[in-house]
Amino acid sequence: MVNKTMFISDKKSVMSEKKYKWHKVAESKEELFSSGHVLQEVIVGQKTICIGIYQDRLFGCAHKCPHAGGRMAAGWLDAMGNIVCPLHRYRFNTSNGRNVSGEGYYLKTYPVETREEGVFIGLEENKGWL
Repeated sequence: MVNKTMFISDKKSVMSEKKYKWHKVAESKEELFSSGHVLQEVIVGQKTICIGIYQDRLFGCAHKCPHAGGRMAAGWLDAMGNIVCPLHRYRFNTSNGRNVSGEGYYLKTYPVETREEGVFIGLEENKGWL
């Protein structure tokens, strides 16, 4: 007898795996943040992405706030490492994009990796229709 629950659960976990195309944005962390600012904008393909560093951990997120379009790179990081929009001070968790100041918005996040070859940002590959 086949355990259908296990099969459905396994299928969901396989389907939810995201695949990324990795884009090099800098030779090193030092190159990205040489100006002393902890938030920068980078162009990846045709996308502008905000990249930041907090306690030596890199993160990537949408360059505009989902509330009113404020430039996230013009904002700052609070004491907890949340990115703060400069327009209305909405705060977002840099790991998952959740709004932590209570307004209910979500900021898109992007994976960032530091490799021997440089700093890379992952953009989700188009899945197309199955």
